Amino acid sequence: MALGGGTFVTQNKDLPGAYINFISAASANAALSERGIATMPLDLDWGVDGEVFEVTNGDFQKNSMEIFGYEYTNDKLKGLRDLFLNTKTLYAYKLTSGGAKAANDFATALYTGVRGNDIKITIQENADDASLFDVKTVVGTTVVDEQTVAKAADLVANKFVTWKDAELTVTAATPLSGGSNGAVDGAAYQAYLDKIESYTYNTMGVVVTDETTKTLFASFVKRLRDEMGIKFQLVLYNKAADYYGTINVKNKVTDEGWSEASLVYWVTGVSAGCEVNRSNQNKVYNGEFTVDTNYTQNQLAAAIKAGEFTLHKVGSDVRVLEDINSMVTTSDTQGDIFKDNQTIRVIDQIANDIAVLFNTKYLGVVPNDNAGRTSLWSDIVKHHQQLNDIRAIEDFADSDVSVAQGNTKKSVVVTDAVTVVNAMGKLYMTVTVA
Repeated sequence: MALGGGTFVTQNKDLPGAYINFISAASANAALSERGIATMPLDLDWGVDGEVFEVTNGDFQKNSMEIFGYEYTNDKLKGLRDLFLNTKTLYAYKLTSGGAKAANDFATALYTGVRGNDIKITIQENADDASLFDVKTVVGTTVVDEQTVAKAADLVANKFVTWKDAELTVTAATPLSGGSNGAVDGAAYQAYLDKIESYTYNTMGVVVTDETTKTLFASFVKRLRDEMGIKFQLVLYNKAADYYGTINVKNKVTDEGWSEASLVYWVTGVSAGCEVNRSNQNKVYNGEFTVDTNYTQNQLAAAIKAGEFTLHKVGSDVRVLEDINSMVTTSDTQGDIFKDNQTIRVIDQIANDIAVLFNTKYLGVVPNDNAGRTSLWSDIVKHHQQLNDIRAIEDFADSDVSVAQGNTKKSVVVTDAVTVVNAMGKLYMTVTVA
């Protein structure tokens, strides 16, 4: 007897048999997403041109020479070392894209930039076979590649150069030359913003001092947060943006050869890496820059009122005074609690997680009926309960969330109420002594 089989949509089959559906587990769930993702446009001497590229903390420590052209310990990477003290992943962009590649008779640098001028090619006769050549690629004083070949056509491109079809001749060290950095201008910053708009990250940092560029970025974060629902915070130096999406770093660094705005590296890192149930208030600065902390008590109090993220001296330590953003003007709908970055981390966590959940699991998939809305309600409640469990919010109850059908058949309306927890910041103590 022939048996039925295959897949099913409803239980309406006539023949006996096995009807089995195979489905993927939903790729979005009610879990909390991890933090620790930052993005920065960088003034680089080496690296991928014209594209956003991902660098993990491990990549940076192990492969900094390939990625940025310098060893991990090189002073050129001091800012990035500050950033990666607290960041897991960086979406980087090379502002100096559009320069020239260094070259010599034998090779061309893989990327544009002045670091290519520090590459040398050495060619020696092989000690065991006079018909072969030992070809080395040297960056600075470090041999990064060595190949033994009979002719140039046998050479394989490495992480630093591509080879020309040239006759190999013995040379002690032939440097590449002509490498240059592209201009860091308004067009370069705009190119970065165009590229990064489609990425998801927690914090963006920009090491810049001119007001025009700072205003460009302050407008960008406000537009993406308020008009597009893309939630992240921006770190700028000396920018009174009066907006909770922008962190205004007050302190300058005094290191020779570095921008006075370079504390942005560290603040971007700690802002991206801070967990949703934590605060950076009183955090010790453990980076490598010399930070100007020459402020009086009155100046520190004024900095808090002005929405300035400030580091101050406490004994031998340099610590974060208050984990605040640049918001100073409050309203009935956005009060003083929005000045605290811990609050913004909580609301951004909710916004980003629920958006991913809805767009991946529900949008165009789950029917907008009572069962579908109950499922969405259940997922939101589960998400918020996790925030409550880790003490990012408090006193959460199922009844704080409701999901109803909107004005159209396709829309749902969610009302939600949460009470954000902030870290202790002030102690008022009265001691009665008998």
